[in-house]
Amino acid sequence: MEHRTRKYRGAVGLVLAAGVLLTGCSGEDGGGGKATSDQRRAGAPAPAHTGGAAGEAKDGDGADRLKESAAPDYLSTFALDVDTASYGYARRTLDDGRLPGPETVRPEEFVNSFRQGYHRPAGNGFSVSVDGARAAGEDDDWSLVRVGLATKAAPTAAERPPAALTFVVDVSGSMNSPDRLGLVRTSLGILTDELRDEDSISLVTFSDEAETVLPMTRLKGHRGRIRDAVDSMEAAESTNVGAGIERGYEEAVEGRRKGANNRVVLLSDALANTGDTDAGDILERIDSARREYGITLFGVGVGSDYGDAFMEELTNKGDGHTTYIADEEQARKVFVDQLPAHLELTARDAKAQVAFDPKTVERFKLIGYEDRKVADADFRDDSVDGGEVGPGHTVTALYAVHLRDGASGRVATATVRWLDPKTRTPHEKTGSVSTGAVTGKLWGGRSTRLQVTAVAAYFAENLRGTGLPGAPGLGELAERAEELATSTEDASVTKLADAIARADRLKGGTREDGTGAEEGEMD
Repeated sequence: MEHRTRKYRGAVGLVLAAGVLLTGCSGEDGGGGKATSDQRRAGAPAPAHTGGAAGEAKDGDGADRLKESAAPDYLSTFALDVDTASYGYARRTLDDGRLPGPETVRPEEFVNSFRQGYHRPAGNGFSVSVDGARAAGEDDDWSLVRVGLATKAAPTAAERPPAALTFVVDVSGSMNSPDRLGLVRTSLGILTDELRDEDSISLVTFSDEAETVLPMTRLKGHRGRIRDAVDSMEAAESTNVGAGIERGYEEAVEGRRKGANNRVVLLSDALANTGDTDAGDILERIDSARREYGITLFGVGVGSDYGDAFMEELTNKGDGHTTYIADEEQARKVFVDQLPAHLELTARDAKAQVAFDPKTVERFKLIGYEDRKVADADFRDDSVDGGEVGPGHTVTALYAVHLRDGASGRVATATVRWLDPKTRTPHEKTGSVSTGAVTGKLWGGRSTRLQVTAVAAYFAENLRGTGLPGAPGLGELAERAEELATSTEDASVTKLADAIARADRLKGGTREDGTGAEEGEMD
């Protein structure tokens, strides 16, 4: 992969403070809806007139803030994201009796934690589904529009290519507890039992320094040796993540197998305190290994105190993704049920661009994806970094959309662009939605999965102190989730309902950062 810079724009804090409607990028990033002539000839959704400058946000609830902002253009462009760590960590924090810090809440990762039921393509690439519904309550002049992208079904364990996995395990003092290093041992033990004979594992540990505990070793005939190496891990001193990742990539390159899925898997609480603690500097030192061999970084977070932002930045720059595990059940889900999705790639540098029709849409807001934004003009620039996506993944982007009075016709056209992971040939797929498909009522509608998506997004926005049109309070949201858990018979939705109920009870309690939540803050 060529050396490239991820051109995400915009400050999360500005978005949260002003409630500005995110419709692509503007100003210094060259977005602003200015598609090049080459893009228009290539069929890029061309932006309309800006419709005026963005208005000033006013105090009030989320709906008020949205209504006071005018769309600067009608394009929204972002890199795809399959991370789910933010939701997993929020659940863990709530289980511990604390509200998660708003800065750790990323709505897209809440949404992407749930099964969506999109149609899947037969080959590599994506299917594109676009639907929506009218928001409830006083703000029912707003709709939610869901852009759903899905890759082909994940292969079975017998069908996937061999794996060559380098595990980089944090054994610093902060990991010395059953839910951290103990859980990592359990997780790797589960994986050792599940991997095939032709798969390989290497193991690197790090505290103040990095050490190779096990060079790349085939599972066949060596499972006992691998288990002994895993069991030998003991907590030591400080956390030098940089040294661990650098040694891990050295082992991954040395043990690289042609035709196998070669990955570096970081298991850590990501609380770096020794050596280089800058994600960009750490990944720059192993950049040639990433570019030449395409070895991506998969981050698995653990621990009640977890460096969420640091792990997110590492994996973003390492062309990978993150998840979070709090117990053995989640470890089995990640290392058994979802393993092919975490190991294989069906798309590199995947981006999405959604073009809203100014004849029907007055304004809109992309929910989440603040650190994934891409300049509109860079959508077809394949040197600009996107997201890496594997088989069995779905990616959902949810928009709050205000339709014009009496509008009828096309609402939005969504285009996803990606590179073939082997040939780097670009591909695109498009889907669209009209007003008739987004004006039905959300609650009690035909799509229970859209309702689950809405609950997850409303919950995330509530936790980070922002609001959305039609968003119920936490109590009602928990009831909605309970009803959906019954109708879908989905255990993950039951857990969502439990998490919302916990947040509702903790409304006046203590946040993850130790500060008190102000009365009424969560509503």
